[in-house]
Amino acid sequence: MRTRRDWYADIALFLFAVVFSLVTADSVYLDEGVSRGERIADQVAGGVGCASVFLRRRWPVQLAVVLILAGTYFHYLTGATLAALFTVAVHRERRVTAWPAGIVLVQFVVFLVRSPQEGDAATGSALAYFALVAGAVGWGLYVRSRRALVASLEERARRAAEEARRQAREEIAREMHDVLAHRLSLLSVHAGALEFRPDSPAEEIRRASGVIRESAHQALQELREVIGVLRAPAADGPAEGEPEQPQPTLADVARLVEESREAGMRVSYYEDTEGIQAGAAGAGRTVYRVVQEGVTNARKHAPGCEVSVTVHGRPGRGVTVEVANMLPDSIPEPRRGPAVPGAGQGLIGLGERVALAGGRLEHGTEAGRFVLRVRLPGDERARAAGQEVACRP
Repeated sequence: MRTRRDWYADIALFLFAVVFSLVTADSVYLDEGVSRGERIADQVAGGVGCASVFLRRRWPVQLAVVLILAGTYFHYLTGATLAALFTVAVHRERRVTAWPAGIVLVQFVVFLVRSPQEGDAATGSALAYFALVAGAVGWGLYVRSRRALVASLEERARRAAEEARRQAREEIAREMHDVLAHRLSLLSVHAGALEFRPDSPAEEIRRASGVIRESAHQALQELREVIGVLRAPAADGPAEGEPEQPQPTLADVARLVEESREAGMRVSYYEDTEGIQAGAAGAGRTVYRVVQEGVTNARKHAPGCEVSVTVHGRPGRGVTVEVANMLPDSIPEPRRGPAVPGAGQGLIGLGERVALAGGRLEHGTEAGRFVLRVRLPGDERARAAGQEVACRP
């Protein structure tokens, strides 16, 4: 089915073939060797050839070959032949276009061999015809390459959009995990403690219930903030007068550790970040997420084990974060409550976050402890590394 644009193109080429044949008809009428019957046959063939332009989309190569061969005897087919050759060059591969173009070249060479006289009018007409054919084929190849370039750019833009959507989904997944895993693990641990120790003192039950209520409230609040960011237009950013959502910094790591202590964990914290601003947003957010993921994993997989958190850094030299906990099998104390299941996505997302910051993530067992260690470079190197990772295909 032709579209409206296709019909406009077909009608335009049909009119071109008609007008071209009429404009160049003087050579036929001025030739005294052409009889009246031959002129009428030429006109009829020209009309049929111009009408055949509407078949160029279905049989472009066959139509071009027929018009080229018939054009040897009928002048009025020249315009239709040019239109057919243009169509072949646009819609077919170059090796296919070479066949009808080669037929024209052979005709031209044969004509020159038979009529070698220089300055002959027939030779000039043949040269003009060959030049027109070359122009039609060349223009068709240009249009084809132009369309191929546009299609390639559109495909590249489509793949870039898909890659952007994939990266956005991964970023959302990381944020959702980092924001909710900590709160929900606190809630799960205390709910499990209430389930397995229903005979606990009233004060302990009241404290655990308060932690559950506060963790659920904080989880809902942080989830609402993440959803608000997702609903906001990406290009517009926050509305005028509306503050941006606060991001965690180095100053919030101590509060995170204290919160875990209040939940019943044994956490030791050592910080040595002299010269690094406590509110720095560069490495602060990544450091906070590393500590958050390490403490959450220790709470889920090694409940009751002591956890140590160390943050060390200097301006321009980067920051090193280490979260370590004793393995459950290496301590005599029994676990308090059931272990919280995990899917292993936290370390994957954390590795992606650290890679975007230009850092290096290490984790594994060392001397009876599970150690999570992250090394982050200075601000300039981190920015350059983040740009390099973002630009990878």
